[in-house]
Amino acid sequence: MVNPIVILVIGFMAQAFFSARTLVQWALSERAKKVLSPSLFWIFSVLGAYLLCLYGWLRNDFSIVLGQFISYYIYLWNLKMKGIWNNTPFILRFILLLTPIIAICFVASNAGVFVARFLHNEKVPLWLLLFGSAGQVLFTLRFVYQWLYSRKRGESRLPAGFWLISLVGSLSIVSYGIIRLDPVLIVGQSFGLVVYIRNLILLRNESKNLDK
Repeated sequence: MVNPIVILVIGFMAQAFFSARTLVQWALSERAKKVLSPSLFWIFSVLGAYLLCLYGWLRNDFSIVLGQFISYYIYLWNLKMKGIWNNTPFILRFILLLTPIIAICFVASNAGVFVARFLHNEKVPLWLLLFGSAGQVLFTLRFVYQWLYSRKRGESRLPAGFWLISLVGSLSIVSYGIIRLDPVLIVGQSFGLVVYIRNLILLRNESKNLDK
């Protein structure tokens, strides 16, 4: 049994990386007066996803784990587009690529335990699990949208649709966090709301300048 304080520390460390990526992206975009997709944004994303997935596992919270699995490889793809992936040591790339696959194999080989632990959790009724999972999936789909958008243009970008989905998904997760009394989700997501709105304003200003 892991100490609850240790679990919270892991969760807040994960959110610290996510907050750092948002802060860096925001600061650099404000300086450039346009929305940027900096390399540090994706590096912090990978680190945060690793830790938050561990946090969700220790909290027996399937919705958190699911959300990180969806976006994980998109983070790595963006690192490749930024030219960072190929310069990463081979052993680290090997670990990053295989970790989710090993986790899936572990779950598949212990399906009964997984279902009992995550899907029949007395602390998370089914309706709340579905609500939380829907919020996590919606929030994570922003990266699917970002990947499709960027792949079509051949470069890593953070378009308006990404920020709109971020805003709606984040509100859903904050609501879930309030119901679950989860300070990690509440604090982590609340900080991002301001940045999502600000990026939408920057994109709108960019569009106005182009129309002049």
